[in-house]
Amino acid sequence: MPTVTTPNTGIEIFYEEHGDPSHDVILLVMGLGAQMTLWPDELVAALAGEGFRVIRYDNRDIGLSQKMEGARAPWLPVQMLRKRIGFPAKVPYTLKDMADDGIGLLDALGIERAHVVGASMGGMIVQLMAVHHAERLHSMTSIMSTTGNPKLPQAEKQAIEALIAPLKSMDEDTLIAHGINIIRNIGSPESAEFPFDEPAQRERVLKNIRRSVYPAGLPRQLAAIIDDGCRRARLGKVRVPSLVLHGEADPLVKLAGGEDTARHIPGARLVTFPGWGHDLPLPLVPRLANEIVSHARGG
Repeated sequence: MPTVTTPNTGIEIFYEEHGDPSHDVILLVMGLGAQMTLWPDELVAALAGEGFRVIRYDNRDIGLSQKMEGARAPWLPVQMLRKRIGFPAKVPYTLKDMADDGIGLLDALGIERAHVVGASMGGMIVQLMAVHHAERLHSMTSIMSTTGNPKLPQAEKQAIEALIAPLKSMDEDTLIAHGINIIRNIGSPESAEFPFDEPAQRERVLKNIRRSVYPAGLPRQLAAIIDDGCRRARLGKVRVPSLVLHGEADPLVKLAGGEDTARHIPGARLVTFPGWGHDLPLPLVPRLANEIVSHARGG
């Protein structure tokens, strides 16, 4: 089993890698409550096929990485209120801790520098890698993410409700329905370019369910996001070559989040795609891979 304990944070991280071990590394960081398997195999293969060593991993508290059993996240409304009035709330771990996990994985694998690519919360994590560990990065790509600025347009009601909805039971049919509901409410709106293939989606959801189900990690990861607050000032100090990719139809992290990210990172390049929501649809994989690879080579 490919698991390492990070030397800096002491967290057990599950990972997998593809491609030639002698090639430059692309480190993929996934989002809130999402296992590393949400990075499509087709995207991983495309990046490896372009001559990169591709590593994806489960963040702490999800998938097959270490769970923070017994840790309690603050009650969400209380945490948000305390944040709004400037009072900190005690969280089990921070978003920076999660960024340090990724750098610790590189340490454990003997990798000096990498291109880091993060989606959603993973975008926030790689932003913090660029802030705190710039010397370890060749480049950074932030996908469908944001700066944490509370004045930006908020998620559509049905999108956030689907994401954080409590599970009614842990039986397989309920878990599948829950997963499909999330995909339908946060993913790309169904269109000729992005058709909704329900049998394929059900198969993918089922595969992830049978790999791991751990709903207790999501509120702790969400608490870390809220605790981190607005990163605009910190991003202004980033000197890592940065790319921002965002969907123009994203109902969970609105396009304004990507625009704000690119605006506050010096020299960042913003690329947007019409019709793209908060997912990684297979028809978009070739274009995403091309942007990531072009940026990595330029970086």
